[in-house]
Amino acid sequence: MGFLMDLLSVLRKTRRSGSFPFACPRCGSQKIHLSSRFDIWLTPEQYVCENCGYMGPIVLQLEKEN
Repeated sequence: MGFLMDLLSVLRKTRRSGSFPFACPRCGSQKIHLSSRFDIWLTPEQYVCENCGYMGPIVLQLEKEN
């Protein structure tokens, strides 16, 4: 039973990791968003940077330093 509780704990932490802001891989701007509200569930996700015009599936996920 301990193994299942540990696994559940890890999964909960993984789900929360999406709360960190994203940044553009080209210019580092945080002004980046999905290109369409249908991205992820209907079409492959595409991000667009308002700063440099980057468009693609790759973004940087920023994390707080300890």
